[in-house]
Amino acid sequence: QVDEEKEAPPPPPETAAAYAKKSEESGGVVAMMTLLVSDLDKEMTVAETEEKAAQKDYEEMMTESAAKRAQDTKSLTDKEASKADLQSSVETSKGETKSTKKELMATEQYMASLHAECDWLLQYFDVRKQARTDEIDSLTKAKAILAGADFSLLQLASGSSVARA
Repeated sequence: QVDEEKEAPPPPPETAAAYAKKSEESGGVVAMMTLLVSDLDKEMTVAETEEKAAQKDYEEMMTESAAKRAQDTKSLTDKEASKADLQSSVETSKGETKSTKKELMATEQYMASLHAECDWLLQYFDVRKQARTDEIDSLTKAKAILAGADFSLLQLASGSSVARA
């Protein structure tokens, strides 16, 4: 009877419900993880493809660069050879120019001497002409004298008298 006088104990606290499989709630997480994995696989595939394309582009660029370097080296060698030929040609031309200038100076000196000689001939032409005429006249008279003529009383054409014995 003592038991009746005591009040009944309160009900026990609620505990976790009985185990039940949560298919829909857990299916969402698994599907989300599966989606993430497939996205990651796709991104890795795209990255690998891009990497291969980039590697191929890089190798092509390096091949083209090597060919261009070889072509530039050949071009540089050709240009250096051309430059050497042109420098040789310039040196030869300088030597020829120097030689030609010497010839020109010699020719100009010769022309100057001829010019001086011609000037002298022109300057003394009348004097020489008169001297030649006088000499011819003297030779003619000498010839006549040798032939027996007497010119002691003759006058010259210039108006002066010349007496010869």
